[in-house]
Parts: sequence; C-alpha cells; structure tokens
Amino acid sequence: MPQSPGGTTDFTARALAPRLSERLGQPVVVDNRAGAGSLVGIDLAARAAPDGYTLLVAASALTIIPGMYRSVPFDPVRDFAPISSISWYPAMVVVHPSVPAGSIKELIALARAKPGAINYASGGNGTGPQMQALLFATMAGIKLVHVPYKGGAPAVTAMVAGEVQLYFAPIPTTLPFVKAGKLKALAVTTAKRSPAVPDLPTVAEAGLSGYDASTWNGLFAPARTPSAIVARLNADVLAILKTREMHERMAAQGAEPTGSSPEELAAIVKREVAKWAKVIREAGIQPE
Repeated sequence: MPQSPGGTTDFTARALAPRLSERLGQPVVVDNRAGAGSLVGIDLAARAAPDGYTLLVAASALTIIPGMYRSVPFDPVRDFAPISSISWYPAMVVVHPSVPAGSIKELIALARAKPGAINYASGGNGTGPQMQALLFATMAGIKLVHVPYKGGAPAVTAMVAGEVQLYFAPIPTTLPFVKAGKLKALAVTTAKRSPAVPDLPTVAEAGLSGYDASTWNGLFAPARTPSAIVARLNADVLAILKTREMHERMAAQGAEPTGSSPEELAAIVKREVAKWAKVIREAGIQPE
C-alpha cells in the first residue's frame, strides 16, 4: 500500500485484504509504505519476487509518476502484472470556510482576480488530487499553488486547520468535515453525480464544461508473476467485489466497485499514462 493510512486507497486495501485472506487461506497484511507521492511503495512492489506473495494496491499515482519525474525506477506497464481493477470514485472540490466562494464559478473568478493566492493540498507530488487540480487550473485558465503533504490524511488535517484553502478530496475522508461545517463542498470531479452526495453538482455542471477526473485503484503483482497465480487472484477479487457486503462498503465511501480482466486493467494503465502526461505538459510542470 504505497500511501499513508486513512486515505481512500488504504480503505480499499483494508476492505479487500480480509476477504482475500479467507479465500486464499493465507493471512493478507496491508503494509503501508508511503513516500514521494506513492513512488516509494510502488518501487518496492515492482522489485518484489514475482511469486504472488507481494501485491500492490495502486491508485492513479501509478500512471502519473512517470510524467512527474525525469528518472523513475519502474515502468507502470512493463514492471507489473495487472490483476483487476477494484473501484472508481469521485473526489469533491472542497474549500476552507474562510474562502469567499460558494460555487465553482465563484472559485474560478476568485482565482482569476488573485492569481497564485489560492493554495491547494495533495497527498504528495504525482497523486490524484494534484492532477485533478492541475486539470482544473489548466482548463479554467487560472493559477493555483500546490502544497504537497505526506499522504491524504495529513492533507485533510491541513485543510481543516486552514493551512491551505482548496483540496480535490476523496469523499470518505472529507465528507464528515463538510457535514460538520468545517469544510465547504462545491462539486464532484466525475462526469456524473455521486450517489454519496447526490445534491452536489459535477464540476462540468457547475461551470467548467468538459471537466472529468475520476480516480481509480487496482490490484497488481510484480511482472513475471506466473499467469496461473494472476488468474487465481483475479477470480478471487472478482468474486469478492460482486458481494453485497463490498458493494455496501464501497457505496458508503462514495466508491463504485468495478472489477476487470487483467487485460482491461492493462488498457486503463496505458490510457491513463498518456492522459496525465498530457496534463502535466500542458500545465508547464517540469519533471523533477
């Protein structure tokens, strides 16, 4: 698990692990290895023995990192054997209550009036929230200042404390603060509304036509893992994701269980690598 505890992808891993353990008859342990926007944990998984005993639950960062760094120790296509997608979930555009904007249009107007005055949080360089904000800023023609934290949970804490003003936030980790009035939610990042917050418009509905930035996660093994192991794990994950329990748990977190073939997940990875590389180029970000 290449992110810190408490985030959406961590929730996904912890929801999946005990059910996978039951089906495999083996303990499945979630090992959080956060750092460098997920690069540290992903690299560890890429270097692991291809024996089925070390797996990776990865989110969009897997496909974003190659565009963010000049030298990346892994290739998201070459160095992993896709097993199955797990879920898709929207993020919410949230602002601190001190921000004088109650809608996406007002947020864009504020950012245009004060270029570079609005800071936005993320769980680290190359994470989904950063890319969602970059896509938003590029499409809206505004300038936002990135403030990376060491994981999603610290980013939420910083938002509530008012250290930063804006966050493209996973719904599960921020909705309680929205309900408590400690954060303001303006929209969701997906092309359609989320069942978790049905009254919240999409960014596209709220004033930025064409915007769509979903977040996904999936299960991977190191490259060269035997096809029989990949097939067994794929069958088990698909069976778990079809259960009513997992649907209810995912829905409570604003997520939608997916499940896929290894080939379908491989296609998602290739498509997302190209998509985010384009966003990074258009935003004018120089690889570190």
